[in-house]
Amino acid sequence: MPRMNDAERLTLLEERYAHLQRHVVQQDKAVLKLSEELAKLRQEISLLRSRETGDAQPGGMPDERPPHY
Repeated sequence: MPRMNDAERLTLLEERYAHLQRHVVQQDKAVLKLSEELAKLRQEISLLRSRETGDAQPGGMPDERPPHY
């Protein structure tokens, strides 16, 4: 690799830094999206567990046999 002068080295470092900044922003967005999805899934699991134990939300129907059985 040919020897670089200071200006070329600085330019290369700035390009690498810009790339890393962009990468960090993309990772932050991905982590935020996953965090939101995890919160939604936890809420759904909580709802399903409450239905399973018969503590369903108002308007929900417990899992029971009809009276004609």
